[in-house]
Amino acid sequence: MTTPVQLRPAEGAGRRALWLAFAAVVLTLILPLAGVFMSLFALVVSVRAIPTLKLVSKPVGLAVTGIVLSSLALLASLSVTALQFYLSDELSAYAECKIGAGTVTAQNECVEQLERAMEKRFPFVEPGSLEFPFPP
Repeated sequence: MTTPVQLRPAEGAGRRALWLAFAAVVLTLILPLAGVFMSLFALVVSVRAIPTLKLVSKPVGLAVTGIVLSSLALLASLSVTALQFYLSDELSAYAECKIGAGTVTAQNECVEQLERAMEKRFPFVEPGSLEFPFPP
């Protein structure tokens, strides 16, 4: 009879932290609000991995990289989420306009309305200066 293999959770703590941080970055790019929660989770796991790795005399470089990546993902996801909430009225009006736009000209008019509405929300942007390189 063989004995079960003993898992050593400390061995993979750095890799786990780095993978979770990478997942937080990807999720931030896809769904920023979900990226906030994944970034927080990855940050906690990465911070908790450092003492675990030091306890078994393993390098902490992967955990530190996980902290940096998850912190950057948290900052980006919080920024994008705040911007989406700030511009929620303009973005919902654009979505409604886009649904009713049946021609390319009408779709371009929706983009133009969105640009003008966003210019009104940002006092530091001069009227007529905001132009999207491609429609959202």
